[in-house]
Amino acid sequence: MAGGRRAAGLALGWGCCLLLCCAAASKLEVSTPAVVEVEIGDTARIECDFNIPGNGSYSYIDWFYVDRKAGTNSRVRLCHITDSEVLKDDTDYKERLSVGEDKALSISKVTVQDDRTFVCQVGAGSSGVGESHTELHVYKVPETPVIEPNTGGISVNNSANSEIAKCVSKNSFPPPNITWHKNGEQLDLQENQMMNTWTRESSGLHSVASVLFDTVTREDRDSRYHCTVHYWLRGQRHALESQKVQITVFYPAKHLKLQVVPSSALVKEGDNVKLVCESDGNPPPVFSFYKRQLDDKWQELSSLAETDGGVLTLHGVNKSSSGLYKCESLDLDDMTELEDEVELVVNYIEGVRVEMKPSSPLQEGDNVTLSCDAHSPVALVYQWRDDEGRKMGDGNRLVLKNLTLETPNNLSCKVVAPSVPGLEQSKQVSLAVKGKPRIVAISSPLYVRQDEVVNLTCKAIAFPRPSVHWSVNGTAHEFVDNQHIASNLTVRVSRDLLKAGAMCRVSNDLGVSEKHIQLLVESVRKDQKTTAESQGVIIVAIIVAILVVAVLGAVIYFLHKKGKIPCGRAGKQDITRPEARKDKIVVEVKSDKLPEEAGLLQGANGEKRPAADQSEKYIDLRN
Repeated sequence: MAGGRRAAGLALGWGCCLLLCCAAASKLEVSTPAVVEVEIGDTARIECDFNIPGNGSYSYIDWFYVDRKAGTNSRVRLCHITDSEVLKDDTDYKERLSVGEDKALSISKVTVQDDRTFVCQVGAGSSGVGESHTELHVYKVPETPVIEPNTGGISVNNSANSEIAKCVSKNSFPPPNITWHKNGEQLDLQENQMMNTWTRESSGLHSVASVLFDTVTREDRDSRYHCTVHYWLRGQRHALESQKVQITVFYPAKHLKLQVVPSSALVKEGDNVKLVCESDGNPPPVFSFYKRQLDDKWQELSSLAETDGGVLTLHGVNKSSSGLYKCESLDLDDMTELEDEVELVVNYIEGVRVEMKPSSPLQEGDNVTLSCDAHSPVALVYQWRDDEGRKMGDGNRLVLKNLTLETPNNLSCKVVAPSVPGLEQSKQVSLAVKGKPRIVAISSPLYVRQDEVVNLTCKAIAFPRPSVHWSVNGTAHEFVDNQHIASNLTVRVSRDLLKAGAMCRVSNDLGVSEKHIQLLVESVRKDQKTTAESQGVIIVAIIVAILVVAVLGAVIYFLHKKGKIPCGRAGKQDITRPEARKDKIVVEVKSDKLPEEAGLLQGANGEKRPAADQSEKYIDLRN
């Protein structure tokens, strides 16, 4: 019984299954993609697949779109397809649609209006009618968002939310989303912190604008904000970021600093000095400058010096400019006050003086000691230099011994402060060394021709200034340079002048000096020149002869050392080689001594050598 029931159940099950399969196989099936995504301007292609029972054929295929404006079920046919032809209906799609061999619908140059539902309907006679729906989604990539920060500035004292920036993205479809970021981190905003607006352009595209509202702190002066636009394309999420911007944050100052520029340690008299007052507030507060007086009262300097924001400029400072300065700041936002002080030290050198001992008039041969002194708040060094800038010594004392007329008559003491570049002063002292005249140069002897006009020159050194006198008449011109005096006398050469010459006489209160100038006829100089040239030629000839003899002696000595010239009785031999080739070097040594003189040449043992040995010899230098 049980087995029979089981068999009957199996038979019933198989029968039901067979009936269901047959029913499914007898039904017309139509399928299209649920969603097709396409970017505006591209071509959308919607495929339509169908299955007709018993391998039957379709009688027609119709494509529709759903007109949402006319109602949910309002359809507009686009085309009618049969086995022999494709009939396009008179719609806005007529010029843009096409049907492929696989009956797929293609729509070119897709616009935002094409974002709708499309229906593929298949009729198969006795198999009935079937259809399938496809949602065509249209996209347009938005433009890169543009961010505009608040240019007016935001105060940290404002407790309410203020506008930080505005972000705009244009020409997208569908409308995108916007997020805000600070320092790279996305902000989690409340409803009152962001306001978004969407605008549909005449082209059907969307523009979206978002405004960020927030409070700010002092640290936000360095914060960087940006916005990001998010959109979907082909089933994937994409994002475009704007530029990063900063906003102006207003906050009161917490610290104030006053300093001297350049450093107070380097300020010297005559400098232009700036007192710079800096605060960490924004906007900068109102600054005021003061200097403390001797009675401990503060004198305001706004009317006495140039001020520019937080900078006080003092022109040409001097010793009296030193002192304590103060800067005060007033924040107009919360009326808070801050102040800072700085000490200005103006370095100087004053009271430079030079003493000379002895101070009485100096004579040649005297010794003198010079002392230099000055006052300054910094360490000083002293240098001594002459009129031409040459260094004479270091230190505040200079000792000059055995003074002469050539000793520089003007010396200067240069006082320098090494720790303050450019701070220096000089004081000059005059050394008037008295001495009788001394003629240092004259134009003698002077070669002239009779009746020609010549210049006679006489140079001397003396102090006090001497007078110059000539023993002959002429036109005199004098030139004075310190203790030096030069006199040029223009005269015509006469017979008497040639005979007697001229006398230069220089004198002052301390003595007289004179020298004679000799005039010689030009022909005498030529004779002397010729004689000197002849003597020079003879001397040169003698030197050349000595050099030739020395070279010849050196050659003979060298050959003897090499064994080319044997000496003594045992070594007596003929070294002449008749077979010497023309390309070998042969040196001929001849003796022009007379036979009776040959006895002066002795052999190696001291005996006299025969005269025959003094004859011509040939020395072969080939080896």
